[in-house]
Amino acid sequence: MKVLVTGSTGFVGSAVVHQLSVASGQSVVAGLRQPTTKLAGHVEQVVMGDLLASTDYGNAFESVDVVIHTAARVHVMSDDSSDPLAEYRKVNVDGTLNLARQAAQAGVSRFIYISSIKVNGESTEDRPFTPDDVISTNDPYGLSKWEAEQGLFALAEVSGMEVVVIRPPLIYGPGVKANFLRMIQWVQKGVPLPLGAVKNRRSLIALDNLVSFIIHCIDHPKASNEVFLISDGEDVSTTDLLKKAARAFGKQARLIPVPVGLMCFVASLLGKKDIADRLFGSLQIDSSKARNLLRWNPVINMDEQLKKTVEGWK
Repeated sequence: MKVLVTGSTGFVGSAVVHQLSVASGQSVVAGLRQPTTKLAGHVEQVVMGDLLASTDYGNAFESVDVVIHTAARVHVMSDDSSDPLAEYRKVNVDGTLNLARQAAQAGVSRFIYISSIKVNGESTEDRPFTPDDVISTNDPYGLSKWEAEQGLFALAEVSGMEVVVIRPPLIYGPGVKANFLRMIQWVQKGVPLPLGAVKNRRSLIALDNLVSFIIHCIDHPKASNEVFLISDGEDVSTTDLLKKAARAFGKQARLIPVPVGLMCFVASLLGKKDIADRLFGSLQIDSSKARNLLRWNPVINMDEQLKKTVEGWK
């Protein structure tokens, strides 16, 4: 099969291209906004331009069987645009559906869409998120991803192109950036952190596991027109995650057990409630559907992936 990957120089897309072209020997096309030298020389490249409703992709989908769509306007903590939802919709909804329609017209048989757990929500309390939850997200990014999902399934009904939706939580692995990278830097420097008494539970997904599952969905017949929530199946607290990261460095985390209630209060005063919610709140995922329906299992555990992440960062 011939597989086209959008966002192929990004964190997830580049890992998918590498695994398909190098480790699996799959015929893969890297969809790019502009040519790059970052990919292996034997990887076919196709310049597709920006992900917008007006983009004409020409012959980009010629002979392509499967599209893995990782490109998106990514989530940002502090979006300074006057209408964040409108900006997300331009790329994540209108751009994605334009891409998918042209793929369907070209005869692509399956479209794998990397969505986000933010479609389900920001936190869990009494039970984990499932693929069958009633969606009530107010997050602009999560809402744009959900609208794209609905548009893709509607397209599947009229075109016959199969759709697979994957909603990962926080992804970590070599090359990770943003908050996870800052956490690694804090741990490496031995900065004392007031996070020694956090007892939340959060699901994460190792990059290797996510890539493995994406590739698993390329031709599995039971993945057709399904939604999957995917995680390592190894939920941890913020405190435990910091300890694991420190062990990956061969160090001991310097954690001070400050009461969570006090830190939440201070964070609210400083206008950092969103950050506090991620540090202290729980977000758990029930990924049993991926395991039971598709017979998929993680290929790496958290300690192993953190070690690879640290080695890559060094």
